[in-house]
Amino acid sequence: MIDFTPNPIAFAAGPIDIRWYGVGYVVAIVAATWLAFRLARQRGERTDIIIDSLIVMAIAALIGGRAYHVIDQWALYKDNLLKIVMPPYSGLGIYGGLFTGMLAVIFLTRRYKLNFWRWGDIIAPCILVAQAVGRWGNFMNQELYGPPTNLPWGIAIECQNRVTEFHCPGWDGTGAPTPVNAHFIPLFFYESVLSLIGIFVMIFLWKQFTGKGRLLIAGDVGLLYFVWYGIERSSLETLRGGWNWTFFGLPMAMLVGLGAATAAIITIVIRHAWVRRHSAASLAAAVDGAPASAVTEGATEATEPTDTTTEPTETTAEPGEPTADAAEPTTAGPTTAEPTTAGPTTSEDTPATAESADESAEVTATREPAEAPAAKPGFGARLAKLFGRKGG
Repeated sequence: MIDFTPNPIAFAAGPIDIRWYGVGYVVAIVAATWLAFRLARQRGERTDIIIDSLIVMAIAALIGGRAYHVIDQWALYKDNLLKIVMPPYSGLGIYGGLFTGMLAVIFLTRRYKLNFWRWGDIIAPCILVAQAVGRWGNFMNQELYGPPTNLPWGIAIECQNRVTEFHCPGWDGTGAPTPVNAHFIPLFFYESVLSLIGIFVMIFLWKQFTGKGRLLIAGDVGLLYFVWYGIERSSLETLRGGWNWTFFGLPMAMLVGLGAATAAIITIVIRHAWVRRHSAASLAAAVDGAPASAVTEGATEATEPTDTTTEPTETTAEPGEPTADAAEPTTAGPTTAEPTTAGPTTSEDTPATAESADESAEVTATREPAEAPAAKPGFGARLAKLFGRKGG
C-alpha cells in the first residue's frame, strides 16, 4: 500500500502559494495543445488559431469549473464568499468546465468559420489528455478517493482531508470512525487510466471509421467523448463517498454524466437519420436529372463538373477563300454560307465556299453553351449541410 501523503503546495511566490493542482492544470493545457496541433495537421485543419483558441477555452473552462465546484462544495464557501475568487483555487468541477468550454468552442468555430463537428473530433481526445494529466492534481490535494480498501495500490489520506463518512477517531463525522492508518481506493488514478485509454479509442475510431461512406460521420467522435466520460464518471461515483450536491439522494456528477451520455447518443442517431434521408433524396434527384448543385456535402459530396467544351480552332483562310467569319450561322446545326460575290459563281469559287461552310459549322459546334443558373439550395439541403457527412 502507498503511505506517501504529498504536500499540496509546490512552491511559494512571495505571499502566494503555488499548488500542485495549479501546476497540473497548466501541464494539462500544454499536453492538450500539443495533441491539438498534431491532430489538426493530420486532418488538414488550420493550426494558426489553436493557441488563441485554447487560451479562450481554458479561461472559459476555469470559470465554469470553479462555479460548479463552488455549488458542489457550497458548505465551504457560504460563510466566506471571498474564498470563491481569492487564492488558493483548490477546486474545479469538470462538468462546469466542459459546459463553458463547449460554449467557447461554438463561439470560436463561428468566429473563424470552421466546421464545428470536425473540430469536435479533434478536441475530444485533447480533453481526455488534459483529464488524464490533471487528475494527478487530485492526488496532490488528497481528494477524489473511494472507500477503505486492502488493495496494494490503496492510498493513505490524512485525517483533515477525509470526508465525514470516513472520519478519523476523535474527529467529527457520521458513522463509526475509520482508522488513521486506513488506505482508500484511488479513484483519481482510475479516471486517469480510463482517460488515457479513451484517447487511443477516440483516435482509432476517427482513423478507421470516420469519413464519407464509412460507419461514422464528422462529429461522432466528439459526441462519443460524452458517452465515454459520462459512463466512466458515473461508474466511479458509485465508489465515492461524501457527496455534497445530490438530487433525490443521487450524486449530481452521476446524473449529469448519464444525462450527457444519453443526449450524445440521441444526437448521433438524429444526425445519422438526417444524413441517410438526405442521401436518398440526393440520389433520387440525380436519377431525375437534378443539377449537381442539389447534392450537398451533407450526404454525398458532388464532384466538380468537367468542362468538355473545346476552344474554337483558329482557321487561316487561303488566298481567294472567304474566312469563317464570313459565314453567319443561324441554327445550331451546320449552315450554308451565302456567297458574297455579286456576280455569278464560277467553278473555281465553289470548292472554297463549301470548305468555308464546313469550317463555319465546326466553329459553331465548338462555341460554349450558355450556363444555366445554379439551383438555390432548399431548407433540407441547408439542414443536411448542418448535419453533414463530411468525414474527419
